[in-house]
Amino acid sequence: MAKYQIYMIRHGKTWFNKYNKMQGWSDTPLAPEGLEVAKKAAKALKDVDFDAAFSSDARRAIDTCKLIVDDNKNREQLNPTKLMEFREQFYGYFEGMNSSEAWFIVGQPHGERTFGDILSKYGLDATRDFMKEADPFHDAENAEEYWTRVDRGFEKIDQIAKDGDKILLVTHGTTIRSITERYGHGKFDLTQSPKNSSLTMLERDNGINTVTSYSQILGE
Repeated sequence: MAKYQIYMIRHGKTWFNKYNKMQGWSDTPLAPEGLEVAKKAAKALKDVDFDAAFSSDARRAIDTCKLIVDDNKNREQLNPTKLMEFREQFYGYFEGMNSSEAWFIVGQPHGERTFGDILSKYGLDATRDFMKEADPFHDAENAEEYWTRVDRGFEKIDQIAKDGDKILLVTHGTTIRSITERYGHGKFDLTQSPKNSSLTMLERDNGINTVTSYSQILGE
């Protein structure tokens, strides 16, 4: 085990982001504005001495990671690796649905109408549990399934990370917000998802996570 930093970047804006659709394990390409903001992030991070680079296995994360790595000072030494463990939450039956409609269906049995209402009253883990309950196929991930997967991802990074390493990890909005809720010690305003291509910093010290910054806009 080691002590190292993870630079968590949310992927650039996609077409489903633009259209306010549920996008978990489903995938759409980066929209033109998503490419531009990812390029700004890449420029802002070009002098960071990254020791390794990871992304989820979603195309939107892979493409964002490639833009960042290709502009980095260590690009000749970096070989981006896909980790499915850092996929976005799986929304099951609700994948691709209009987000507001999906969260109304999920929240209504609990007396709530929006994602924000569920989040403020019950927390992010409840949004997962409520969604699995509402999914007629029960395919959506609940909190236990989700965290088992994400924890396995951190353990895979532990296998290669060394003391002092700087690790690039391109992942997803709800995943970054969930990690921040769990490991940010209540220091951050989580009413908003991290912006596309924003930076959230995490320190991992012998298996213990601490989020030190959240949703920093890059390249402005």
